[in-house]
Amino acid sequence: MKRRLVILEVVAPPLYWMILAGSIWVLFTGHNEPGGGFIGGLLAVSASVLWAVAYGSRAAERRLPLGDAIRLAALGVGMAAVSGLHALFGGDSFLTHAWGTLPLGFMDLTLSTVMMFDFGVYLSVWGGLAGYSLGLLGLEEAGEGSE
Repeated sequence: MKRRLVILEVVAPPLYWMILAGSIWVLFTGHNEPGGGFIGGLLAVSASVLWAVAYGSRAAERRLPLGDAIRLAALGVGMAAVSGLHALFGGDSFLTHAWGTLPLGFMDLTLSTVMMFDFGVYLSVWGGLAGYSLGLLGLEEAGEGSE
């Protein structure tokens, strides 16, 4: 029989969103300061593990974008790979990044393929390591029913 951790169940939802918000912040500030896609992805994994400890690994996997760790990691790897393809078609080296601005009227939004690469790394780390961690926690949950 699984013991309920009532305090963790109460604290987990707001803490989950705070950790995810922090991971997005680290993702976006990683170009000018330490951080970026990898460390942001690790923070997102910690949010998923928190949810798994509070509510079970299946519930945590359902909360992942796309609802599946493998699909999330594959999407991230695909995004990171696609971010460098434009350079090959332009005669540059793979992953030579492009920069541009999008005028929005009230401001100009600077866009680059670097952000797409970083976001791909973020999703890859989140999907890959969350899948591994949730799988290990799921083994523990499956073992509880056999006692």
